[in-house]
Amino acid sequence: MLEATQILDASLLPAMVIAAVAGLLSFLSPCVLPIVPPYLAYMGGVSVSDMEDEAASRRRVLLAAAFFVLGLSTVFLLLGFAFSALGRMFLQVQDWFIIVAGIVVMIFGAHFLGIFRIGFLDREARMETGDRGGSAFGAYVLGLAFAFGWTPCLGPILGAILGLAASEASLTRGTVLLAAYALGLGLPFLLVAAFFPRLKGPMAWMKRHMDRIERISGLLLWTVGLMMLTGQFTAFSWWLLERFPVLSTLG
Repeated sequence: MLEATQILDASLLPAMVIAAVAGLLSFLSPCVLPIVPPYLAYMGGVSVSDMEDEAASRRRVLLAAAFFVLGLSTVFLLLGFAFSALGRMFLQVQDWFIIVAGIVVMIFGAHFLGIFRIGFLDREARMETGDRGGSAFGAYVLGLAFAFGWTPCLGPILGAILGLAASEASLTRGTVLLAAYALGLGLPFLLVAAFFPRLKGPMAWMKRHMDRIERISGLLLWTVGLMMLTGQFTAFSWWLLERFPVLSTLG
């Protein structure tokens, strides 16, 4: 029989994949995707047209985007650490904690599916950071502000991943989950900064299909909540280990 530690190690893999996909869906959300080009241009101290035409400008924007992603990742890693610590505090009632978290995540999923709307999740609480465009430090500060200021809009998806982190009750594993989320959210910023002219078409297509993207996000959240509620992550981990035995060597 496989050791319990192996099960725990393998169970982190699907959770990391879900966290990374959740980060990507956060990037595609209505309050993030439309502002990406002007936000990147501002951070790089250039215009949007410069991003389209000048390679040197795109390099400046890419450097700024890297520091921006570093800033938002700092916040998400700290959140992962904090919620994992919270999960450890409630270790004795962890089963109930996971059930409640699963129900909350399913409610968030219903919000995105349009079954009902939760008013405060449709609002943004942006932080003013002054005129900080055109510098690496300014981009880092804007990354911090973005992670805090857009939390109400990112709340449903981010909340699901924080719930997973808390259910891990492990500081390292919970932080890894938020690192995967930050990667899923941050990597598209870097890709847009590097390849903006080529990605204008796909971004315009995604804006036109924002409703469909929201429904996909809602379905993912609802499924994650159901898996948390029913304990299916453990069953899924067993299936992964049986299907891919090499995963038992992780950790």
